[in-house]
Amino acid sequence: MTDPSSEDALNARHNEKMRKHKIARDKLMATKTGEKGLLIVHTGNGKGKTSAALGMVFRHIGHDMPVGVVQFTKSAKWDTGEARMLAKFPELVTLHIMGEGFTWETQDRARDIAAARAGWEQAKALIRDDRHQMVLLDELNIVLRYDYLPIDEVLDFLRDEKPADKHVVITGRNAHDRLIEMADLVTDMTMVKHPFRQGIKAQKGIEF
Repeated sequence: MTDPSSEDALNARHNEKMRKHKIARDKLMATKTGEKGLLIVHTGNGKGKTSAALGMVFRHIGHDMPVGVVQFTKSAKWDTGEARMLAKFPELVTLHIMGEGFTWETQDRARDIAAARAGWEQAKALIRDDRHQMVLLDELNIVLRYDYLPIDEVLDFLRDEKPADKHVVITGRNAHDRLIEMADLVTDMTMVKHPFRQGIKAQKGIEF
């Protein structure tokens, strides 16, 4: 049987600890008053980069804040859950699916470069457009990794032409070191376990 007095003492210590924690937290939060449009990068070998970015997209939708999405490697031929969901909010979401599949599927560098260029032109238009509060550039890191777009061009545009109050989110493995340096928020997804290694294929609702 639990000693009531011991339980009361434990609760009292916990409550006092949380009281002090709240005071310290409130003091810290009072110093955080700035707002700005963030450059956000999701990279790493772990799963969840696009999924986390889409979470922010859906938060914007929930607040009736328009967003733009450019998918650089996914193909319009793919039937993805996110494309179906985003299509339900045409008044709030501008979606451009600009890819032609993975590079090992196209096996055509010139074609991949042309698709990347078209996607980047759409991305720049969305970023310049005052209507969109956030723009997601899904898998842009892959395009930059294969030099389908010059990294200097991308960084110069983000530094010089991105509106100060606009959020831009970039996903994909192997983010360029200079992009990471420029970004305000960088998350590196670490893979601990993945079912693919146990022979499990990509599944509807999980990967697409």
